[in-house]
Amino acid sequence: MTTEMPSAPATRGPELRGQTVVVIGGSAGIGRETARRARAEGADVVLTGRNLDRLNDAAAALGARSTASFDAEDTAALEAFFARLEGTIDHVMVTAGGPYYAPLAEMDFDDGRRALQQHPMLMAGVARYGAPKVRPGGTLVFMGGTGARHPAAGVGLSSAMTAALPALTASLAREIAPVRVNLIAAGFVDTPLSASLLGDRLEARRDELRAALPIGRVVEADDVAALAVHLMVNTALTGATYDIDGGQQLLAR
Repeated sequence: MTTEMPSAPATRGPELRGQTVVVIGGSAGIGRETARRARAEGADVVLTGRNLDRLNDAAAALGARSTASFDAEDTAALEAFFARLEGTIDHVMVTAGGPYYAPLAEMDFDDGRRALQQHPMLMAGVARYGAPKVRPGGTLVFMGGTGARHPAAGVGLSSAMTAALPALTASLAREIAPVRVNLIAAGFVDTPLSASLLGDRLEARRDELRAALPIGRVVEADDVAALAVHLMVNTALTGATYDIDGGQQLLAR
């Protein structure tokens, strides 16, 4: 009688080994965490951002292959960045841009107009100028939000903008296939951007969410980064929107 020895558990190698990930808005928050996780999975990373000091700090900490400092909302600068990239890349993660909140009576219409255009036109620009650099099966990953599902005073323009992004994602996925396009719709994420928006109300918001969310904690930048890397790795995913909010949408309003 022979006894079979248990087989050793399979070891998982780095899932992005030999690949190149470009992170637009990669100097802080979700972008920086995505770059860090991509590096841990074996990828080379190219970081971009507007703040040169912060960008250089992130690049040094993460061992970035290269950096570029420019405003991603400047279409000419975005086009020039992709034109300068040498060779083929595998994935682009875009976290640049932020929400615009203002009640109607206090809304600056010029700022509001820019906010409505910001994310859709950035997505279109990255798809137009970045997709030709991406290998077939690689992906563009964009950031959106869940605010459109919970109408409230002061968030109307942001809600309208985020409602449009899933439809744009699906359309781009058809138009630039076989490059894949996916959207991450995040609720509250504990990042420097959230801190700047909430100011002295930040800790109260954290406490509120810890008590209310089904996961019992706030969503962190690394949670979103893990999802972003999964979207890069899983080549069956395209044209879809993926929520990450700790169950916030399940709560009664």
